[in-house]
Amino acid sequence: MNNTITEITGGITAPKGFQAAGIRAGMKPGKTNRDMAMIVSAVPCAAAGVFTRNLVKAAPVQWDAKLLADNHSVQAVVVNTGIANACTGAEGKENVKRTAEKAAAELGLQPEQVIVMSTGVIGKQLPMDALLPGVELLRGALSTGEEAAHAAAEAILTTDTRPKEVAVEFTLKGKTVRMAGICKGSGMIHPNMGTMLGIITTDAMVPKTLLDSCLKELVEDTFNMVSVDGDTSTNDTVVILANGLAEHEILAESDEDYAVFRMALRQVMTVLAQRIAEDGEGATRLLEAKVIHGTDKSQAKLLAKAIITSNLTKAAIFGMDANWGRILCAMGYSGAEFDPDRVEVQIASEYGTLTLVKNGVATDFDEEFATKLLSPSKVTIIADINAGEAEATAWGCDLTYEYVKINADYRS
Repeated sequence: MNNTITEITGGITAPKGFQAAGIRAGMKPGKTNRDMAMIVSAVPCAAAGVFTRNLVKAAPVQWDAKLLADNHSVQAVVVNTGIANACTGAEGKENVKRTAEKAAAELGLQPEQVIVMSTGVIGKQLPMDALLPGVELLRGALSTGEEAAHAAAEAILTTDTRPKEVAVEFTLKGKTVRMAGICKGSGMIHPNMGTMLGIITTDAMVPKTLLDSCLKELVEDTFNMVSVDGDTSTNDTVVILANGLAEHEILAESDEDYAVFRMALRQVMTVLAQRIAEDGEGATRLLEAKVIHGTDKSQAKLLAKAIITSNLTKAAIFGMDANWGRILCAMGYSGAEFDPDRVEVQIASEYGTLTLVKNGVATDFDEEFATKLLSPSKVTIIADINAGEAEATAWGCDLTYEYVKINADYRS
């Protein structure tokens, strides 16, 4: 079994049989950004998805969840930004259907083969006079090229400052297989996903049941370990499409090569999750929290999430202040049981590692060196519970003045 997973170029169209496009349709007047994307497979795909756990679910989330629950094969994804189509009642649901019908007519598909995603302002109706012509423009712009893949990655962004895309290559059953992903997410990001959309494509031959279980398992250690601001969105959606064009034998869970597929999917999802965190609204630093030697996975995850969601800790990271008391405080209210007198806390970055707390008590650390450690674009907090072998990692970002400014002006 060859378990080498190599990062490659090519974006979301790197796997065989996928095309993409990103265009400006004019979803919000006065803007110039690309605001619609389309991804299409040459053949029907096995598909799986995970969705927001917010009780308030946007109309496209309801459409997609039903489509996948009814076991429809998927062949296309259409995304619009600017308007979330959430809290829009019967008209919003009808507009999702109209979008799927239009895409299906353009592509020679059935509406039930079209995933629809929206992101943006909640409560406004979609401008269908712009969206439907946009679907035609997307169909005409479809291409397998890297430029088209990048355009699609750009077209799904809202307050993000840069596209988020990754592609990898590996071997399954003697055949070369590729997997790629794009996502958007910058604010309203909290464990259980955030206002994020993610699309993963692969030419692997994987049955829907296996795709579904693998995606749902891995999302818990990747996208659900990200937080920017503590808000869980109405529109969160991550889907994976597998079209089988790598033409290997179909994977089964008992196959040795299934472990390789799972590793590849974990890598793609982890990279995308980290890129969401480091591009949090107004962020200047990626904040990573590693909890080690926990009693069990649940405890470790609670503690890691508590550290990266603490506004006081996030503000301290922005100020390059090694205020370890805020870290221990966040761990203490996390709901996880642990012995504070056994905890060790370290900070680490490209400049090295420094122990701030040993056995629950502050060390005589060098404040100047601590400030230097906290200055790069990625900072890691390591919390050693000294109680077992479980561990977990969560990703967030610092809390800055710019975050408030962005969200004070969001609807304008």
